[in-house]
Amino acid sequence: MELTPVSQRFVLHWGEMGTRWGVNRTVAQIHALLFITGRPLNAEELADTLTVARSNVSNSLKELQNWQLIRTVHVLGDRRDHFETSGDVWELFRIIVAERQRREIEPTLLVLKECMDSPDFQQESPLAQERIRNTWHFMETLTSWTREMLRLSTATLSRVLKMGASIQKLLGRDK
Repeated sequence: MELTPVSQRFVLHWGEMGTRWGVNRTVAQIHALLFITGRPLNAEELADTLTVARSNVSNSLKELQNWQLIRTVHVLGDRRDHFETSGDVWELFRIIVAERQRREIEPTLLVLKECMDSPDFQQESPLAQERIRNTWHFMETLTSWTREMLRLSTATLSRVLKMGASIQKLLGRDK
């Protein structure tokens, strides 16, 4: 499959952004390719289009499946597995946020809680204790807010995000 210049630019850029977000470039490019084409592709098509090794595609597909960003589908008359992703950016956003929450934030909250519950915690300086507690409270607040935002309908979530600075006006400006 040959990509148009715009699709190629999108896929290449998404790969670059992926590396900045801590995601392997090929993983991000495969996801971008599945997203931009809007149809199921098999591993050979992915490898040929992106000119990457088949083994790299295989490992990347496993990673995308672990993130719940792609699913395996079957195409009539073709025994190979094909892969697709959602075309809804809001759904993808929700999946990524929930997965990052599960993989990154929840383990950090657990470690911070274990630190605070440890008998050795009292041996830490008051400053260290305060900073650990403040970090836990901040992350717990952010986690609660995230859970609530992800429960909103897409239309409501979109409106909340678009409100942005208007919320500050509603609550009164911080000085």
